Amino acid sequence: MNRKTTGVLPVTCAVLLLVGLVHCNHGQSTAMDSSELQINRTVVMSRLSDPWDLAFAPDGAMLFTEKCRGLSVRTSDGTVRRLFGTAGAALEAGDLFCQGQSGMLGVALDPAFAENRYAYVYMASNIGKVKTNRVVRLTVDKTYTGVANRKDIVTDIPFKQSFNRWGGAGTHSGGRIRFSPFDGYLYVTTGDNHNGLLPQDLSRLGGKVLRIDRDGKAANGNNTPFGGDPRIFTYGHRNVQGIAFRPGTGQAFVSEHGPGHNDEVTPLVAGGNGGWDPAPTKGVSCASDYCGYTSNKPDGTLTPMTDLARFPNALRPSWNNGGVSEGMGPCVFLNGPHWTGWEGHLAVGFLRGARIVLLQLDAVGMTTKTTTIANLPSQRMRSLVLGPDDAIYVATDAGEIWRLENAKR
Repeated sequence: MNRKTTGVLPVTCAVLLLVGLVHCNHGQSTAMDSSELQINRTVVMSRLSDPWDLAFAPDGAMLFTEKCRGLSVRTSDGTVRRLFGTAGAALEAGDLFCQGQSGMLGVALDPAFAENRYAYVYMASNIGKVKTNRVVRLTVDKTYTGVANRKDIVTDIPFKQSFNRWGGAGTHSGGRIRFSPFDGYLYVTTGDNHNGLLPQDLSRLGGKVLRIDRDGKAANGNNTPFGGDPRIFTYGHRNVQGIAFRPGTGQAFVSEHGPGHNDEVTPLVAGGNGGWDPAPTKGVSCASDYCGYTSNKPDGTLTPMTDLARFPNALRPSWNNGGVSEGMGPCVFLNGPHWTGWEGHLAVGFLRGARIVLLQLDAVGMTTKTTTIANLPSQRMRSLVLGPDDAIYVATDAGEIWRLENAKR
């Protein structure tokens, strides 16, 4: 794994040395200009295998997942160790498998990590007769040399078992997990598996956002509709790939990978319906009974991401991608003095769109302005995380982890 820097000013080096992520005596110093924003970019790691998500410990250690390998850590001195996953990890997970969009996906650390050392991952598992997605809790030792005490706290998140007209097995699994710093609960995003009935089915966990405690039990206040699984916080989702919590209010916002005709960012409310229902309505026929890419209506209009005609009380999107889908992925709020002039903006990454967009929100969470971060390499943005230094850390499908900082701070 190589380490290099590009676009790093001397002040950046001082910050990076504090958190132990980069040796700053390599590479040149340049700034990337935009008419409204200047960003310095540093390549922290490279030559990774499908990095999917990141999480930082209070001491600066960076835990990261690779979809087909598992969970690893980069400690503050630059040492990299494989902790949990396929052969060669400190703790092997014989049930982990990688198929389609699924494998070892999200990672999150417990708010009390310094005391309990709990780390959580979202992974595909072949335990039992039916493949599932699940959330696993691990205990990381204080030297970051191993993990123990595996506990599978959610075991019944649906997994797409086989190919159909719309894609192969393992697609639309969701997979982002984040603890809210406001209520202390773990939020888990899941996908619709190309199953038309799943998003609106309150007895199953696909196409949902879950809200649970550290043991996997339903959180208080989920307001799940009557008869539904109490772990469900919101439902009616397609394939949520990002979730973040607005500074000041704590409200959860999700970024959702849409079909060919849209992507959406939506603020969540407990018990809310995201309005996605790709099941065919009466008189309509769709391949595999999934109308997500076509129309579920007799008049032939495309199935909307948020169907306000059918669900007038559905959650209102803050922003959509103007009638196209570019694979909206992760999101994170900018917070702290590092982001003078940009604090409170929501950063949203795109996969096919290969860019990061900053959303300015009004008091109720609706988008009033968008700004694209200029001059970044055109890469599929897989994860966005705010580091302990308040910089944005980005995992890309090209196998790199970047650090982005505001050059004008």
